[in-house]
Amino acid sequence: MPPTTATVTPPSDPSPSPTGSPAAARHTAPAAGALLVLGFVLLSLNSRVAFGQVGPLAPVAGWGPGTVTVLALLPALCMGLFAPLGGLARRRLGEERGLFHASVLLVVGTLLRPLGLPGLYAGTALVAVAVAVVNVLIPVWVRARFAPRRIGTMMGVYALSMGVGSAVVAALVAPVAQAWSWPAAIALAILPAVLAVAGMAPQLRVERRMPVPTAATAGPAATARRPVGRTALAWSLTAFFGIQTLVFYTTLAWLPTLLVDAGLSRTAAGTDQAVLILGLAVGGFLVPVLAAARSDQRPHILAVAAVCALGLTGLLLAPAGGAPVWAAVLGIGMGGGQALAGVLYARRGTDQDHVAALSTMAQTWGYLLAATGPALASALHAATGSWTAPLLALIGLLLAGSVLSMRAGHDATARRRDPSAR
Repeated sequence: MPPTTATVTPPSDPSPSPTGSPAAARHTAPAAGALLVLGFVLLSLNSRVAFGQVGPLAPVAGWGPGTVTVLALLPALCMGLFAPLGGLARRRLGEERGLFHASVLLVVGTLLRPLGLPGLYAGTALVAVAVAVVNVLIPVWVRARFAPRRIGTMMGVYALSMGVGSAVVAALVAPVAQAWSWPAAIALAILPAVLAVAGMAPQLRVERRMPVPTAATAGPAATARRPVGRTALAWSLTAFFGIQTLVFYTTLAWLPTLLVDAGLSRTAAGTDQAVLILGLAVGGFLVPVLAAARSDQRPHILAVAAVCALGLTGLLLAPAGGAPVWAAVLGIGMGGGQALAGVLYARRGTDQDHVAALSTMAQTWGYLLAATGPALASALHAATGSWTAPLLALIGLLLAGSVLSMRAGHDATARRRDPSAR
């Protein structure tokens, strides 16, 4: 996880591909295609690994509410502040090199995080900066390197890989911390980060050519386009992404503590966090595959909000008795919401520059909004002495977001401009 017409680039789209030929990105040799997908998966595995460690570790490491709040706030805050770096990296380096350099920065951050609390804070911030660049570039890269009919599948693979990587590490951190220490558990994220660098290295061989757009290649949409910040589409996308991400990071930070407060053991709470993240993988794969096949994504926007609200309601009414079920339901909804945003950028964007601009704006303001979630949840919990008020607030935000996001899900001209929508 992107004025006013919705289109998926048809095969005749003149937008330059990284190889200089419009069709080259969609007709690669089998070996090159396999390396492309492998690098994509390895990078995707790392996009949330570091952030999913905090919740399960909080009860085991003995961190106070202040530490948990800062560690939960840092990722969203840094991803919002540094999302514009994604656009800068694309202009200066191209998508492939931008993603490679981001993966190197990711390794540096993961190496710092086990070095006590100061290293954990600094490393988490660096990882978040790296992921901010990845988040902006991934939808553009997918659109440039894969055929239009594959966009939904690849965004689903992105979310699935992201969820699987996070779930595996989240399930391991509590036992490793209990057996050794929390820095040892944090260090589990180093290996997948190194693999991401190795996976992206072959993409450095992709030739980058950026022809100067002309009237014939840029088209009227590019030359007459208003700044995205002045369009209802961009703000609707921002509302959808921001509210979904606020719910995501708030839940990721506080679910284990909520479950421990409800009477579950720390091990059980960590396991339920892993169930939540597996749900993220399932929803993250299914929703974009289904959504990209249609020109109208409004039903999918409403569906992910409803599923999230159902999971939160279950935690509100029966947090201990049905914790694994509610965690799975909530994970499916949140995973679907996170992955659907990438499809919306690609579907609503008229070309790669427009996709990048929409993605950058939605993620800048969306992550800054999301950064307030964990702190506000903590404040509401402290003021009321229970998790009822935070959960009700999240449900209310989801309902408001459903209304605000409708413009992001549909464009009236899609059927005239998108052959695949007919």
